[in-house]
Amino acid sequence: MPALAALRTFEAAARHESFSRAATELFVTHGAVSHQIRALEEELGQQLFERRGKRVMLTTNGRLYAERVRDALLQIADATRVLQAGNRDKRLTISTMPSFAARWLTPRIGSFIEQHPELDVELLSSNSLVDFASEEVDIALRMGTGHYPGLYVERLLDDVFFPVCSPNYNGGRLPEQPAHMAGMPLLRGEGDPWKPWFEAAGLDWPEPTKGLLLQDSSLLLQAAAEGQGVALIRSSLAYNDLLSGRVVRLFDVSIPCPWLLHFVCTHASLETPKVQAFRHWLLPEMERFRNILSQWN
Repeated sequence: MPALAALRTFEAAARHESFSRAATELFVTHGAVSHQIRALEEELGQQLFERRGKRVMLTTNGRLYAERVRDALLQIADATRVLQAGNRDKRLTISTMPSFAARWLTPRIGSFIEQHPELDVELLSSNSLVDFASEEVDIALRMGTGHYPGLYVERLLDDVFFPVCSPNYNGGRLPEQPAHMAGMPLLRGEGDPWKPWFEAAGLDWPEPTKGLLLQDSSLLLQAAAEGQGVALIRSSLAYNDLLSGRVVRLFDVSIPCPWLLHFVCTHASLETPKVQAFRHWLLPEMERFRNILSQWN
């Protein structure tokens, strides 16, 4: 049996009828392809290519051999895909935002793993939307409007925004009324404007354009907990820090979050046992969390 590497090189060279193009495809040099082909011809005792200057052409025997080799390599590739597909049934890949992964999902997902030790759980944290057609992702947990055409979408959680800061901020002299925040550093999150909250609090203030700007909401909350200023944060994100006392809520004024948390997947993957298992674990967890959050909202 010739070496598999030699057969792969021969198949590429035969398909292109060019050693140079085969070398480009295989990320090797032209000389390496030529050497592999010549060694294969010597091993088989057959000429596979006719050399005509810089051009090469398959011989009759070379063309017949190339067809059989190509079929064999395709069978190996198909067998590999089937084998890997079997492994995919045991791997559950979940994509969500870094802030939600860090503050909510990671502290809780251990109980799901204990209930389903047969699954290998992979948690991907990214702010980018998932392309289920090209990415091996089973479930996305996303903050948004819920308009994801062609996908299964289930609303999980409403949310509200309110200001928080460290209990030691400003030496513990915290503002007692919204207007007392004048002149204080207001931490800014990308896509989380202060202006709607100002209006709800009866303040005719413009949107802050200066001060620390953080793209990730989890970092925004961390900055507030470290005494860097006042942050406008979602209640679901701030819950653990409020409970531990790392931050405190300022004022009894909140505004609805325009982005809701959704469970998103393809209709086909929704029917798989692993996705159903995660959904059946997630919904009761989310229900308990909604009940806890009601005290802050």
